[in-house]
Amino acid sequence: MVTLLIFLSSGLFLGWSLGANDAANVFGTAVGTKMIRFRTAAIIASCFVILGAVISGAGASHTLGKLGAVNALPGSFTVAFSAGFTVFWMTRLKLPVSTSQAIVGAIIGWNFFSGNETDLSALTKIVSTWVICPVLSASFSMAIYFLVRFVLRHAKIHILRLDFLTRMALVGAGAFGAYSLGANNIANVMGVFIPVSPFRDVSVFGQWQLNGVQILFLTGGAAIALGIITYSKKVMMTVGNSIFKLSPVTAFIVVLSSSLVLFLFASQGLKFWLESRGLPSFPLVPVSSSQAVVGAVLGIGLAKSGRNIHFAVIGRIGLGWVATPLAAGILAFVLLFIMQNLFMQPVFN
Repeated sequence: MVTLLIFLSSGLFLGWSLGANDAANVFGTAVGTKMIRFRTAAIIASCFVILGAVISGAGASHTLGKLGAVNALPGSFTVAFSAGFTVFWMTRLKLPVSTSQAIVGAIIGWNFFSGNETDLSALTKIVSTWVICPVLSASFSMAIYFLVRFVLRHAKIHILRLDFLTRMALVGAGAFGAYSLGANNIANVMGVFIPVSPFRDVSVFGQWQLNGVQILFLTGGAAIALGIITYSKKVMMTVGNSIFKLSPVTAFIVVLSSSLVLFLFASQGLKFWLESRGLPSFPLVPVSSSQAVVGAVLGIGLAKSGRNIHFAVIGRIGLGWVATPLAAGILAFVLLFIMQNLFMQPVFN
């Protein structure tokens, strides 16, 4: 059990890093506009991210597993640690980077070290979402912005009531976003441990059955929640204030738009419903909440003629997105070499 906890610690560290950098982005704009206190946002996000991870976390993990099935516990430890360490340092630089990109880079680093072939089809599907995610989020935010503007212009809502409704809308959208994030991004945190998961099925209060993967995801969800509570405030303020100055209403639009994107890429039920009716569906892949939020904020800026967008900040964030998978892949390769040759731990079978 001690050995198991040691090896799982890197996944927990990655979960903490995700909470510190990615997960709180669903409330970043609300906190940045001072509509919701950080403590309130952190508590709500923590609860719903755990629910999303346990209830709906299985979908996106399948595509990540196709990219590279890390089949030894020391290898899973090293891959998760490499991704987590990369995200941690990007967080210290106050950059909302992608945990999805970090874990993908680390898995590819493992593929190179172990001699396993990278599934190019799975890689193409994942990488395409790095472009689709912010573009789709920006499109949603622009469309919702024009709809909300039309409604507010034609509805006579008292300013105090509008303030109350906006706060409630931010809480609801943030809770939905946290749930979607847990469902979508728990694959980044614990996906590499699924092939070597030691947990067995358990019964909760004799009524609910949790399988081994759900227990693994529950553990990772708790780590994400801890990251939100302890270290997410800096990135919240970067997203909430630095790219484009948001009003409370536009903050709600950003949260809702990014949450919808996360949900689309995580929902097995929606995917099966669309496919059963012959409609196009979205791939079940872990996407970045940071990319979704940045895309949504940019969409609002463009809808307002783009005059006040801070393109220098967007450039720094974009540089972080490019550097993250490269840094994680290189670090994973180096640490795998050290783990196997210095500590004599088999990192692949």
